[in-house]
Amino acid sequence: MFENVALYLQDAHDLREGLDIVKYAEEKGFHSVWQAESRLVRDAIVPMAAYAAVTERIKIGSAVINNWTRNIGLLASTFLTLDDLAPNRIICGIGAWWDPLAKNVGIDRKKPLKAMEETIIILRRLLNMENVTFEGEFHQVNGIELDVVHGRREPRNLPIYIGATGGKMIEMTGRIADGIVLNYCVPVEYNDYALEQLDKGLRQSGRKMEDFDRPQLVVCSVDEDHDKAIDTTRELLTQYLAQQPHIAHASGVSMDVVESIQAILGWPATHEQIQAAKHLVPEDLIHRITASGTPDEARAKVQEYIDHGCTTPILYGVGGNTKLLIDTFSTEV
Repeated sequence: MFENVALYLQDAHDLREGLDIVKYAEEKGFHSVWQAESRLVRDAIVPMAAYAAVTERIKIGSAVINNWTRNIGLLASTFLTLDDLAPNRIICGIGAWWDPLAKNVGIDRKKPLKAMEETIIILRRLLNMENVTFEGEFHQVNGIELDVVHGRREPRNLPIYIGATGGKMIEMTGRIADGIVLNYCVPVEYNDYALEQLDKGLRQSGRKMEDFDRPQLVVCSVDEDHDKAIDTTRELLTQYLAQQPHIAHASGVSMDVVESIQAILGWPATHEQIQAAKHLVPEDLIHRITASGTPDEARAKVQEYIDHGCTTPILYGVGGNTKLLIDTFSTEV
């Protein structure tokens, strides 16, 4: 049995169905549920609020929102509001986004480390209910604060995690954040490298690895039929390796494979294009960077990520049987 396990939801389910899924995960002892916000499809905040409203214990995180598209004051007031709805249960997971999507909507992701650091500094101070003046390169604020007239004025217990993939962002996460959301579609050996970079930042902030939370997204396709589980994951990887090359790089995937897939897929990719390209994703890669297969196979692979430093696996269920996924990893005694 796993000590802590979490669920990751994106846009595969009807939102009202997602409410039932989250309630079931809470019943089965899941530690947290994390809502994606990556493609231009479903934002994270509305589902997070809905999950908070129908649950009592499970923690609710964003995995991850980006630091470019919400004004810093709005970002802080948004998470203040979520904390009002579910006190001490909200986690702000925030990342640097990715191209080409950011570029295609007019965002120039220059100096991503600097931009992220300024965001974290101001967001934390605002959630501590401070009056903030800050003159930075990306944020300039003058005497702003969360203007709570009706309700709790005390500092909020709302941890800020960075979704980091590259070494420099990981190191900075250890220096300034409350936790890290490690990425999915990476081999377990990547975690060893990530923890080395994280430790550099933690030492700069005077903290220790054992006191720092390290949840990790894990693509997880579970089916009693091994081949069916593998094929479902293959479709997902076809899309993600082509559209998010930073994940492909961290996965150690051959760029020849990526370029061959990219030559078939458009933006956004169609179902027909994914079907035409999925044969290019080899099965050994699926086993190396995801937890896919029968329940026993999936549990064994997730345990490998834990053995390599993940504190809470955040299971990205691929395929239709989410109940089987939750039951497979239930921590209910």
